[in-house]
Amino acid sequence: MKKYILHIFLLITAITFAQNPKVKAQIETSQIKIGEQFNLKITVNEINNVILPKLELKGLEIIDSVKTDTINDMLIQKYVITGFDSGAFYIPQQHIFIRNQAYLTDSLLVNVATVAIDTTKVKKFPIKSIKAEPYTFDDFKMYIYILLAALAIIGFWIYWFVIRKRKVEEDAPTFRVLPPYEEAVFKLNELDEKLLWQNNKVKEYYSELTEIVRGYIERELSVPALEKTTDEIVEMLKDFNEADTIKTSKETIKKLKELLQEADLVKFAKSKPLALEIEEDRKDALDIISNLKPKPIKKDDELD
Repeated sequence: MKKYILHIFLLITAITFAQNPKVKAQIETSQIKIGEQFNLKITVNEINNVILPKLELKGLEIIDSVKTDTINDMLIQKYVITGFDSGAFYIPQQHIFIRNQAYLTDSLLVNVATVAIDTTKVKKFPIKSIKAEPYTFDDFKMYIYILLAALAIIGFWIYWFVIRKRKVEEDAPTFRVLPPYEEAVFKLNELDEKLLWQNNKVKEYYSELTEIVRGYIERELSVPALEKTTDEIVEMLKDFNEADTIKTSKETIKKLKELLQEADLVKFAKSKPLALEIEEDRKDALDIISNLKPKPIKKDDELD
């Protein structure tokens, strides 16, 4: 008796499920011709926590898929499908998960028929003669590359042995090296034309001004003045003056010391001298290079 009641319960459940399926797969036709398209629609009576599988077919191809839509609390997914081979093909059952529970759609059979061709109505054409293929770039590619390589070699030869040689001859230096004093005066005039301190570039101005003076001392007295500190340069010149090897005065050495110290304050202590002080330092720089010379060597000294 219990077994009979269980069978009745399962039968009622199956009938109820068939009348109210959770998932359904439908096609608009089961008979198509090769290349003809038809629609597959999968309907789910739920919109929340639904996972649709990726549709995979054998013998049939998916042309397009429409974005999933929801209508009346139902989830609808449509596909456009076609077939390019004749035969009978199945759209397999699809596993659809609703709230982590799997449901299966029905498998659907689709017959793809060939298109009948009436050979009596096909227009026949005579056999055409063989035509030569048109020339393409590949046919001449090798010859073009050889020509370009030859032109490159010729161009290089002309440049290296003709143009370059002529350019080297034209670019040969024709200037003469200025004496230390003339070079320093020339650089001071160039510095004036830059208008550095007038444009609030006082630090750059004093850097170039003292570099000109140091460079003059280095060339004129043959000492590494550019590498020495202010105190080292001043002490060196004092020693030279006491040894009577340079032609200068204590006032010139004093001006040099004050100029270099002023430049150090501007560069390292961010001092900002007034315009009158800057102009005075410029005059002092010219006085220094004008009054600092090596003492000429007397003939008697050379003999000694």
